[in-house]
Amino acid sequence: MNNDAWLKDRVAYFKGLKSRNEQQELLVLLAEKPNRTAQDDKKFNAIIRAEKASQRATKARQDAAKLINEENRVAAKAERAARTHELCNSAGLLILAGLVDTKTGKPAIDKGELLGALLGLAKVPAEDPRRLEWKRAGDALLAKV
Repeated sequence: MNNDAWLKDRVAYFKGLKSRNEQQELLVLLAEKPNRTAQDDKKFNAIIRAEKASQRATKARQDAAKLINEENRVAAKAERAARTHELCNSAGLLILAGLVDTKTGKPAIDKGELLGALLGLAKVPAEDPRRLEWKRAGDALLAKV
């Protein structure tokens, strides 16, 4: 976009604002002034450079924000995928134990009974010898699969 078109668009944008800062106000005034002095031109050109730099900075911030948002979206998607994978692995353990039907995904035993058994398991302390037995049996079955 050439300077004239950029300036015309920018002045129109500033005129549409409810309130303008001093720099924007001066740019509009100088752009519309028919006979600018050399001092006016110096101010005018400095304000144009500053305004263009401001636009570039705004665009750079927007681009950076877009990259960060995309990175966060990708990370969140990866976290959801990892969580889903672990949930599927947990369901696979229930299938291996014969507690969930492979085809339907429904419990092979009563849901209350299954949940009650899992609640009982959750209450067994880590140092309980039964847990070591359960781990050996589970590791053996996993080794076969």
